[in-house]
Amino acid sequence: MSSSWKVTFTCTRAEAEALTGADDFFAELDAPPTLIAQEPDETRPDAWEVSAYFEGKPDPALVKRIHTELPSSGSKPPHIEQLPDTDWVVLSQQGLDPVSAGRFFVHASHYDGPVPAEAKAFVIDASLAFGTGGHATTAGCLTMLDQLARSGQRFAHIADIGTGTGLLAFAARHLWPRARIIASDIDPISIRVAAENARINHVALGHAVGHVELVTASGTDHARIRRRAPYDLVIANILAGPLIELAPAFSALLADGGTLILAGLLDRQAVAVKQAYDMVSLRLVETQPGGDWPCLRLIKRPRHGWRRPIRASGRTSQGPGDFGTW
Repeated sequence: MSSSWKVTFTCTRAEAEALTGADDFFAELDAPPTLIAQEPDETRPDAWEVSAYFEGKPDPALVKRIHTELPSSGSKPPHIEQLPDTDWVVLSQQGLDPVSAGRFFVHASHYDGPVPAEAKAFVIDASLAFGTGGHATTAGCLTMLDQLARSGQRFAHIADIGTGTGLLAFAARHLWPRARIIASDIDPISIRVAAENARINHVALGHAVGHVELVTASGTDHARIRRRAPYDLVIANILAGPLIELAPAFSALLADGGTLILAGLLDRQAVAVKQAYDMVSLRLVETQPGGDWPCLRLIKRPRHGWRRPIRASGRTSQGPGDFGTW
């Protein structure tokens, strides 16, 4: 295993979000560093950090380039350290607490504490794909799915777009065990991780009722996703930009009256996302609060009479590795 290095920069929250949200910042690099933003002290809400993880000793010019993008750090040099010979992704997420959302309890395999009675537990380890379930977007989606089931909603055809580790697809299967479910991700690593997580959690994979089918796809651009449409439930926990881009595609996949759950957007992005879906006949009916990360539930309006067909490529500009499911 090659040596791994971590470079930590101080910054403001706005700078951290701008840098980690820039899809093309390392576009020319074959092996770019992975950036993780965090708020180390909740009592100082604008004192953030960005950590850059490198496989191999970091190039000083690249470190300087990142530092330049964080002007509030001023002359304070970044902290550079070599990590032990271990999987740094696992190392960086070992401290994540289990997540309890609705009837679901999500924890890593090293967790040895109690599991709440009556909870449905999933084991999701940190890996090369994001998706431990610890992020507010994932918890919000799990809560929304649980509430729909408790209210008596029934779904038979489900798609999870941008599945990450597969967790939301697995949760949907638990709630509606007779449904046909397909889960996709733009990153083939995520699909491999989701398949392993399915094995660990005893989730059957395949095309049949009660199974989860996994495919690698950009957005909804896959023959299997199109062939299994229309869906009565689509889940997408990605990012605001791709959610807006994919509005026509999601509308085209949904049956009239179908439900769409969206997450991965910041609270300040909700208006723009809602407007994009208003234009393709999807009505916002519920917002699940999640701090800065709301979860939206929309319903596709029934069509009456002739309406101009929705043109959708189904593709997204979201790059592999950009996940809303952390």
